[in-house]
Parts: sequence; C-alpha cells; structure tokens
Amino acid sequence: VQLVESGGGLVQPGGSLRLSCTGSESIFKLYAVKWYRQAPEQERELVASIAWNGAADYADSVKGRFTLSRDNNKNAAYLQMNNLKPEDTALYYCNLRAGTSDSWGQGTQVIVSS
Repeated sequence: VQLVESGGGLVQPGGSLRLSCTGSESIFKLYAVKWYRQAPEQERELVASIAWNGAADYADSVKGRFTLSRDNNKNAAYLQMNNLKPEDTALYYCNLRAGTSDSWGQGTQVIVSS
C-alpha cells in the first residue's frame, strides 16, 4: 500500500499542526498505522500508533499534546500536534505493516522555531 503524508510546515513554539497519512488501498483500514519521526543525526523515533479500531498509544514525549485518529472510510490517519516544541522538529513518517509488507510514506517536515 502506498502512503502519502501531508500537513507539515513551519510553526512557532506553542503552535499546532495536523499531519495526514493517506493510504492507497482499502486494506489500510485493517491494520495499525504508526507515526515516526527522525531529527537530523538522531535515530527514528516512534511517536504514536493507532490500531484498526482506533485505540491509540503515544510516546511519553508527546502524551497530552498529540492526538492520533483515523478515518477508515477515507483510508486516512491524522496526527494532531498541539503545543509544539522546538524538540518536535523532525521529518515525520507514517508506516503501515500488513503481513510481510512494510509501507512508508515519503515524510513531511515539521519545523518548530520562532
């Protein structure tokens, strides 16, 4: 399945962004979707995941600030990011694993800076 992220950009500290991940196939609705991020010279970090039924988990660093949701009718998942901090600056990727298939989007850049 092909994944396309969108919604990144430049935002001031304390601001908000909403990232979207859209899948190309209907199997999107059957599997968990995960958001990762990678800052320069750092390892990729799991930010949040959402099961097919909407149950979501978050990294401690984003709990209370980020909310992950999905709309299976649109084959889409949304990462609402509030109260953004400079340390949230990274390239954000969505990921879906369906059996042996491991799909990644191209990433969307988030920059939090004043």
